[in-house]
Amino acid sequence: MSHRRVRPAQRSRLITWWATAGAVTALALGLPGTSVAADRPAPPEGGITSAPAAFVRGTLQPDAAPPGANNWKCRPTAAHPRPVVLLHATLTNAHTNWSMLSPQLKRAGYCVFAPNFGGAPGVPFKGTRHIPDSARQVARYVDRVLKATGSRQVDLVGHSQGGGLLPRWYLRFDGGTNPARPSHNKVRRLIGLAPSNHGTTLSGLGTLTTALGLNPTVSAVAGQAYADQMVGSRVNTTLDRDGDTQRGVAYTVIATRYDEAVTPYHNQFLTAGPGATVRNITLQDVCPQDRSEHLSIAYDSNAAQLVLDALDPAHAERVHCRFSAPLLGG
Repeated sequence: MSHRRVRPAQRSRLITWWATAGAVTALALGLPGTSVAADRPAPPEGGITSAPAAFVRGTLQPDAAPPGANNWKCRPTAAHPRPVVLLHATLTNAHTNWSMLSPQLKRAGYCVFAPNFGGAPGVPFKGTRHIPDSARQVARYVDRVLKATGSRQVDLVGHSQGGGLLPRWYLRFDGGTNPARPSHNKVRRLIGLAPSNHGTTLSGLGTLTTALGLNPTVSAVAGQAYADQMVGSRVNTTLDRDGDTQRGVAYTVIATRYDEAVTPYHNQFLTAGPGATVRNITLQDVCPQDRSEHLSIAYDSNAAQLVLDALDPAHAERVHCRFSAPLLGG
């Protein structure tokens, strides 16, 4: 049996191809990724949906709202006066990302809304388009929520892109805040689960694709949001130029040391500027045995309690740490 000798140039191309494929695969697994969520509300919230079941339904019915979300007749109560808008991650959709937290928030008495953005109707892997474009979609959606509910402000809860670069862009450039009159902000709180606030090295794969000039190639497959979230991207540098925060907004970051997608994980943390507050939380500082990583943090009961506490700090409850393992094993 003969063996063909792989020439150096061929070997270089093979390494580049495998690195690119690995980056896309890691992003798809770790960043659970021009449509907006269906107008009809989701089925009754019922029990908490498991992540595998949510993934299956989110793949087969990618425009379906998660349980408990998108009841356009919902009216906020005095106890919870602001609707909660859930923003999904890259290469996923609202149903896949939020089928645990959405019904939990609904049962707690919140009006819950969950748009799909950055992807065409019928496509399960959304949140892939240029982040400023997705931010404009979210801006229109928030305006619609405010009008439908009669509320003055919303609270945003997001995962990965949806908790970091996208809402920060919306707050700064697309009308989410009013720097001259912070009391007129459309957003009061931003809570990010494993947010890509200051970009990612993607466990080294992003560093490699950036160094090799391959981010445009990868983005042709995974979407422009891939390049936007790399360390040093134009989106990152534009946002960071004038500080991390906006006046009048309360920020909470919930990160995990086991994050393999937004790396290093401390890139997720924010620094408070004038008129803003920031609380940076490392999940393992609260629950040392919690092994949730980037994907599973959206289905982690400990992280969910931290979200509830951040939404209503006056009635925060102690987190009863439950053991959580990564969805993908390890």
